[in-house]
Amino acid sequence: MGVYLGDVGNVEIRRESIEGAKESIVNPSDVNPVRNRFSFDFEEGVLITGDLVEISTTDGTNLDFVDASGWANGTVQTSGNWYVFVDQLGGIRLYSTFDYSLEGEANGLISLNAIARDIPIQVSIRDRDARILGQVTDYVLNTDRETVDITALSDEHREQVSSLISGSGTLNTLWDYVEEFNKEPANYLMQLVLRTEIGSAFRAKLYLKAPGTQAAISGSRKTQLDDSLWWEFNAIVTSSSTRFQAGEALVSAIDFVTTGPIKLRASTQTPNYLLQENGFQITVEQDSDSQLLLEQNE
Repeated sequence: MGVYLGDVGNVEIRRESIEGAKESIVNPSDVNPVRNRFSFDFEEGVLITGDLVEISTTDGTNLDFVDASGWANGTVQTSGNWYVFVDQLGGIRLYSTFDYSLEGEANGLISLNAIARDIPIQVSIRDRDARILGQVTDYVLNTDRETVDITALSDEHREQVSSLISGSGTLNTLWDYVEEFNKEPANYLMQLVLRTEIGSAFRAKLYLKAPGTQAAISGSRKTQLDDSLWWEFNAIVTSSSTRFQAGEALVSAIDFVTTGPIKLRASTQTPNYLLQENGFQITVEQDSDSQLLLEQNE
């Protein structure tokens, strides 16, 4: 039997929304084609830099303010997916990749066109890429099952049956606001708790053992190197706090509650990917780091 240490895990999170779409209108004055920047009426915190959003028209017309180069087939359509950069004034720029959107510069920037009519739109978060939460020091996951008392007046002993399962926990991280390649900083979750319209939802994988790590200090086997073990669930952020003390590292605590099933999963097989005829992996939408898995044969 191996002894597992707490330094071989990590936390993966995926941006999500459980509150549906935000509807608004893009007016001609909202689009600045020179700066490739536009805006629409939304409350602060609805969109966060790095979100992959789906923008669609609600009247069936095309998104004319987005240039044709913003679509893979070069044709303006009624709906499209892009990563967003949100500036301090609430202006939005569209980008082709997550990393470009974090920089907010010219690389990967989608061109915009001037429009002569109002365009009604709806915006939904559609991020499907899981990223590592940076600088996690520790996490706690609590699972509870409620009981229901079904004791009748004629019973001599109290009877109870199990009821619903709930979960909650805390993520403790060293505070940072600078996003690195495919990593989320603690500051993102602190922004997430301020989302009032789209919601503070996220999907998490809390790894006990991440793949590629040597977890056992005794009795380990090389075949265990690629094994992984994790909890997986949807959750919402309920509170966040940051401890500030002179001469000490800033530590943030993010509290959450689960909103659905809590699954304890294990992977002991090397994943195989569905390939194209040319041998390259099939990527999922715009996420070059997400591929289609090939179902394992029993």
